Amino acid sequence: MTGRRVDAHHHLWQTSVRRHAWLDGDETAAIRRDFTPADLRAAAEGIDATVLVQVLPDFDESAEFLAIAAAEPLIAGVVGWIDLTGSPSRDLERLRSAPGGELLTGIRHLVQAEPDPRWLAREDVLAGLAAVRDAGLVYDLLVLPHQLPAATAAVRALPELTFVLDHLAKPPVATGELEPWASGIATLAREPNVVAKLSGLVTEAGRPWRVQDLRPYVETALAAFGPDRLMLGSDWPVCLLAGTYAEVMDAADSLLADLTPAERDAVRGGTASRVYGLAS
Repeated sequence: MTGRRVDAHHHLWQTSVRRHAWLDGDETAAIRRDFTPADLRAAAEGIDATVLVQVLPDFDESAEFLAIAAAEPLIAGVVGWIDLTGSPSRDLERLRSAPGGELLTGIRHLVQAEPDPRWLAREDVLAGLAAVRDAGLVYDLLVLPHQLPAATAAVRALPELTFVLDHLAKPPVATGELEPWASGIATLAREPNVVAKLSGLVTEAGRPWRVQDLRPYVETALAAFGPDRLMLGSDWPVCLLAGTYAEVMDAADSLLADLTPAERDAVRGGTASRVYGLAS
């Protein structure tokens, strides 16, 4: 019997409620509409639980996501946003005391958009990350390959905080290059307090993509982290720019086919359930 399947990374948004400037370009026209829990339920066939991840650097969005999760049985956890350089302990308490606050499992910031490649290693940021640690939450790393050295420094500075690397740091799948990304991943993975998500790869590949285009990156991650430190995420609805929810999950199944049943169960749900503390 296989374990439960967890989508460890997806989003929701309502453009009618909150401005999403990142959706203004022609390249994102296909997803420039509202995506609701009902849309998620329709897409996530065969998924037992999900983790809803922040989209905007907006405290109110995170509070709203917690309330949505409290009303939607499929969503088992929320990765929200706070200003790490502001009043992180106060803001974490505010989120935890909000409706659905018990479903807050982690925090994320859009580090990929920070112009300073060493942003994560700044003292004020590390102090904010320490507050996340003290709250018993995890921290999702949204970084690009050139930001991996700073991410590694932050991970080493806070060994008691669990970090979750989103989208494998967005490797250059479209070009097929592995270095220097692969070396950065290997260095980061040597730190035991890091796990990673197999997510977002089809978007980095772009249309048209094939399963074999993704394989070198997934194999690199498996070699670096092992199945017990990897989790699977759809990155829906962003993934719709390159493939459907079902296509993303089918590709993952193909890429994980050579693992043992126990290893597949870890990537498909066990790791996410353990790391995010998702209730069964």
